[in-house]
Parts: sequence; structure tokens; C-alpha cells
Amino acid sequence: MKISQAKAIVTGGASGLGLGTAECLINTGASVALLDLQVEAGRAAAARLGERAHFQQCDVTSPASVREAIAAAARQLGGLNLLVNCAGVVTPGRAIGKSGPLPAEVYTRVITINLVGTFLCDQAAAEVMQHNEADADGQRGVIVQTASIAAFEGQIGQAAYASSKAGVVGLTLPLAREFASMGIRVVTIAPGMFYTPMISGMPKEVQDSLGQQIPFPSRLGKPEEYALMVQSIFENTMLNGETIRLDGAARLQAR
Repeated sequence: MKISQAKAIVTGGASGLGLGTAECLINTGASVALLDLQVEAGRAAAARLGERAHFQQCDVTSPASVREAIAAAARQLGGLNLLVNCAGVVTPGRAIGKSGPLPAEVYTRVITINLVGTFLCDQAAAEVMQHNEADADGQRGVIVQTASIAAFEGQIGQAAYASSKAGVVGLTLPLAREFASMGIRVVTIAPGMFYTPMISGMPKEVQDSLGQQIPFPSRLGKPEEYALMVQSIFENTMLNGETIRLDGAARLQAR
């Protein structure tokens, strides 16, 4: 399948990697539905991206909200053959900090959004994709998950975030094996340090310092480089059940 044929849903599509990916997909000729909890930002983004962009409000932690939003988006797109999971939160915090233990609800919230939310979206999208007409390889759709290199080298203060992203990595192969009978591939991207709204709010010297920690290229990743990986995954049918690091050879230190 060519990326111009994509009828894609991008979660977390109102900002960051999600918005950058949606924009790049639109520029290749694809049609995209942005799913996000932020209504105003989501509608504005879809309006800016043009007639092949749509918006649906979605709370990825709610099974009902996910199913309704994905079904509505598929109707708007005239089908669904690509899901890109970009919805997520960081929320740093030590397990035992200066003010005491990390509240269980903080940890649970990160796991629920980053891991459970990814699973719910995968599940609902696959349910729709399985009814697509298969191509010559028997393929009906592609699911892209977003992990992080923190899944492998989680830093101090990243217990919640790193374990949620490790869970996404662990989800990849079982779902790829299960969905194979439906002709649906599942691949995960594990980005390193990318220029996102969180980083853009940091002082310039901090941004430069982060970029210099990357062996090559010694800069922060760009959302369009993440989107290029999404395109490669969509177009290369042999990519399946794998987690791909996209990090410029960066390895996170303990802190």
C-alpha cells in the first residue's frame, strides 16, 4: 500500500508528534482523522490541515469513547487502514520523593493513558480493519504504536512513564501474532528525544544540551522524521511485530 492510499487515524493528533504526523500524512495525499481530548485545538488543527482532515473528540482511557470515536472517524474517512497511536503523557516523579511516595493514582493515570489507551485504540481499530478488502498480500491494515527509548533505559523519576512504554513494547508482538490472521500488522516506534511541546517550553540552552547528547545527528528529532518512519512502516509489508528505535543512537543515562 502507498501512503497516499492511507485512511488514517492519529490519536493525540491535536499537538506534538500526533499533529506533526497528521500534517505529513495529509501532505502525501492521505486522509486523516485526528483524535484528541482537546476539542478546540483538535478542531483548529483539522481546519488548518484542510478538507482531508477531520477531528473526533476521544478519551483514550474510555472504551466507549474510543469505540465511538474510531467508528465515527472511519465513517468520515470512508474506511480505515492505518492507526497511529500518539496520545500519551510523561508525568515524571520518583517512586519515593522528597515529599513521600509517588501517589498510586499518579502512576495509574500514566499507565492507563499510555498503555491501556494504546490497547483500547488498537483493539477498536482492528475490529474495523478486519472487514477491509485484502490486498495481494492479504493485508487489511496497519497499526503503529509509540513507545520510547525510556522503555529500555528508563531514568530516575521515570518509573511510571518507562514502565508504561515498556508495556507498549511488550504489546507489539502478541498483537502482531493475533492480528496476523486478519491481515493487520502491528509495529512500534520508540522515539528518542524529539522536539515536542514539552521540550519547546524549555529554555533554549536546555534544548541545545539535550540535542548535543545525541551522537548523530546531534540535535532533537523532528516530528516529520517520526512521520517518515510511519510512512515506511505503512509501505513495507515485511515490517511487523517489531519495535524500531528512532533516536540517533542516543542512550539515556541514569539521570
